Amino acid sequence: MRSGKTSGSLIGREGDLDALVSALHESAAGETRTVVIGGEAGIGKSRLIDEFAATVPAATVVVKGQCVDLDRDAPPYAPVTGALRALAATIGAEALLEAAGPSRSALLLLLPELGARADSTSDPAGESRVRGGAEFLYDGVAVALENVSREHPLVMVIEDLQWADQATLGLLRFLVRVVEHGRILFVLSYRSDDLVRGHPLRSWLPELDRTPRVSRRDLARLTKRQVRQLVGEILGSAPLAHDVDVVFERTDGVPFLIEELVDFDGYVNADCFPDTLREILLARYDTVSEPTQKILRLMAAGGSRVDHTLLLAVHDGAADDIDRAAREAVLGNVIVIDETSYAFRHALVRDAIHEELLPGERVRYHSQYARALEAGLSTECIPATEISYHWMAAHDMKCAFGASITAMTQAHQAFAYDTASRMGERALELWDQVPDAEAVAGRSRVALLADTAHDLRNAGESDRAISLVDEALADSPADDVERIARLLRDKASYLANVGRTGSVELLRRALAVLQGEPPSVLRATVLGELAARLMLDARFDESVEIADEAFDEAREVGSRARMSVSANIRGMSLVARGEIDSGLADLEQAGELAVGDDSARLRYFVNMSDAMNALGRFDDAIRISLEGFEGARRRGVERTSGALLLSNSIEPLFAGGDLARANELLERALELDPPIGFSAHLQRLKLWSTLWGGDIAAAEALLRGWRAPLSLQLQIDAQSRLGLARVAGEIALAGGDLSGAWQEVRGVLAADHRRVAAYDLPLLAVAARALAGATSTGTPIATEDGETDRARIEARLRAVLEPSSTWPTAAAYVAVFDAELGGASHTGTDAGLWRAAVQASRSPLAQAHLLPYSSLRLAEVLATDGDRAAALDCAREARRRATEIGAGLIVTRVAELERRAGLTTPGSASALTPGPVRDNRRLLTERERQVLDLVEQGQSNRQVAQQLFISAKTASVHVSSILRKLGATSRTEAVFLAHQGEAAELTPAAH
Repeated sequence: MRSGKTSGSLIGREGDLDALVSALHESAAGETRTVVIGGEAGIGKSRLIDEFAATVPAATVVVKGQCVDLDRDAPPYAPVTGALRALAATIGAEALLEAAGPSRSALLLLLPELGARADSTSDPAGESRVRGGAEFLYDGVAVALENVSREHPLVMVIEDLQWADQATLGLLRFLVRVVEHGRILFVLSYRSDDLVRGHPLRSWLPELDRTPRVSRRDLARLTKRQVRQLVGEILGSAPLAHDVDVVFERTDGVPFLIEELVDFDGYVNADCFPDTLREILLARYDTVSEPTQKILRLMAAGGSRVDHTLLLAVHDGAADDIDRAAREAVLGNVIVIDETSYAFRHALVRDAIHEELLPGERVRYHSQYARALEAGLSTECIPATEISYHWMAAHDMKCAFGASITAMTQAHQAFAYDTASRMGERALELWDQVPDAEAVAGRSRVALLADTAHDLRNAGESDRAISLVDEALADSPADDVERIARLLRDKASYLANVGRTGSVELLRRALAVLQGEPPSVLRATVLGELAARLMLDARFDESVEIADEAFDEAREVGSRARMSVSANIRGMSLVARGEIDSGLADLEQAGELAVGDDSARLRYFVNMSDAMNALGRFDDAIRISLEGFEGARRRGVERTSGALLLSNSIEPLFAGGDLARANELLERALELDPPIGFSAHLQRLKLWSTLWGGDIAAAEALLRGWRAPLSLQLQIDAQSRLGLARVAGEIALAGGDLSGAWQEVRGVLAADHRRVAAYDLPLLAVAARALAGATSTGTPIATEDGETDRARIEARLRAVLEPSSTWPTAAAYVAVFDAELGGASHTGTDAGLWRAAVQASRSPLAQAHLLPYSSLRLAEVLATDGDRAAALDCAREARRRATEIGAGLIVTRVAELERRAGLTTPGSASALTPGPVRDNRRLLTERERQVLDLVEQGQSNRQVAQQLFISAKTASVHVSSILRKLGATSRTEAVFLAHQGEAAELTPAAH
């Protein structure tokens, strides 16, 4: 028998090993790094990782977690749990719990066996109970790992991500993005050939590529030369060329298959090689005795790795039988062993052996595993998902049903909603096959439908959740009014999650169902949610009316939390319709009523800070939102409510001109990777920041990538609708797309538009700019109802503006609006109106970017009017203000104005044109080159004059001079002659 020898060298992976070592050194310096290793099955990912782990210094702790292939029944967080369990065994359970600090409950959720070690006296306030949602668990793991790494540099390996459940991927995604300064190296591996269409890992990999702290290593198949080297090392002698050719052809250069093919008992030469992949994988299995094969089949039923204690429990023979079989299988290189378990050399081998199970064996073995796991006969805490998998494999539907119900509960408690919903749907499929299903489930089928729908919604599958709620509504008894009302409320929420209309009608139906019932928290909740939906849709009068009713209902049943929410919504609606003092008083009352209820308190912080920002009280908005964010972080909802609160501090920071701090918080918030309902406002802010920072192309690219998710809420949320229209319109204008810009902003004139002053004002300013630009260039535009007359369109814009003109922040926007449409041609050419806009933009209530923008526009008008000195002063002011706040878009436009209008002095540095200058073009002055560039674009003298802020006559003189200097007889010939030859010079501009 061969010894199971493999190559002593890591052939073809030297660069990959170096990359891992380099990443380890960087992480040891305090900068967290992640290396992602991809490749097909058998390509050598695990071997590479093992070789790397052998090089890690003794002071560095290496822990590994393994994803398991259980036909989509992978236990939630299983590989992370395995790594954390190994970490606890290495540094001690108490040390790990201490590292988690106040978040120790997150670790206890993943490692309940550590609960007995937790000192309850150190947690008198019950802080160790689970709070918040998945983000609390995520944060707890991150804190624990970072704190551990301060004492011990850490390498965490997670293998075979292609089998990971959604909860595991969510946690790893969070760790990779958020943990920045721990002495931690994450090493992740996955099988590239298992990433079918729709696999969640496929969408994560491009994101990883964009993360600076992450590097990807895709392992390629070995070349023929490398195959020859590997075969020679396995055999201990130089192989025959014919044998190498056959090995290369049969294995395609996959190292594991090469080892299996070459190193087995029947090898003499290439003529005796197995013919199929299955025969290759089973070659070593076939060489061991029948008793050993039987135990290997039993192991295969348990998965790729089986704990020794568990194997003893499921084996119906003597313990010595296992020992003998294990020894033979190890010598035969079929399995490997560690301190407590047995593992197949590769999952491919396990799969092949599992396929060898006879039907009777399959039922018997999986049943034995399920019973042993239910009895707790494993050294680890086994999630019920694994038990459900074994009962399903054994075709025992009643036991599978019960295990699935238990697994659903466990997964829900661990915030693993994808797994919870999958277990719920499995239970629903099995319901009719279980005689006493309701008794086993501990709930009715309607209740199970509702619970599964809730988990589907939390897993991001709201469309599927709606289908299940519809089924539950159809099956609900007509007299179960509370259940029906709750289901209608749930469906309203799920519809809103996917941006579909109908929530208002469903909530009104729920109220109708509860008509005549005693006052209840449920009715107060439905009323509050209806008021909130009406508020988001800018139906403020209706919202105030319903919020009043919700407040009264909540007061009658003594629910201060629901009273707070009702006062909160009423206050926001009153502020929005202009009753600012009354609205702020309601918001203050909401804050007082929310004391003692974290959820209501966070809702107060969100809406109060939003109101302060809308009213131009930027410092108050920042203070309130950051205070709320700290509360969200402590509660463990940093990625949801915390993201909203961060956005409510970022926007006023932008408004106040502190772009550096705003961008810092914005990047932090986006790194939290919040769900789309909480990230949409952050993404709009990122678009705006990128644009006004001066990177138009990046802003356009981001908008293309984000438009679909950002559009989800447009039908049901006025702020989202108006906010996206504004920034998309600005991006189009910056890119010179006047028609596209008008398409983005014209919704403000739609028949169903409802006024939201704080959002209407900036949108109307952009709409005025788009209208003026279209008028100036003759670009055809139309409203949604077909109006094309520019004067009537302007009149309609002014009619929308008028009701918002008394809003606290209106003065600057109204002045900019008037200036954009000023002048005889209504194209923004009135210097007096731009002076008024500059003055209005100096108000502390005005957005900081409006002052440099208005100064730039004034400079442009003055340059056109020929007042060069005044234009230069205004341009300098615009540049200074824009530079102060980081508005690169304005700085660039100022530079363009200076170049086109010739606002720089002769001989100055900015008057030199660096770079390549064509031989014939050097005959021209700088101004003539500018004219020639526009002529090359096909522009007429009048269009050239408009672009360069000169008269048409002056443009004509320049064109004549160009023709004369180049010896051309036409404009086309001048363009051709100007492109003859090239010389690199610096030519002073002449004026």
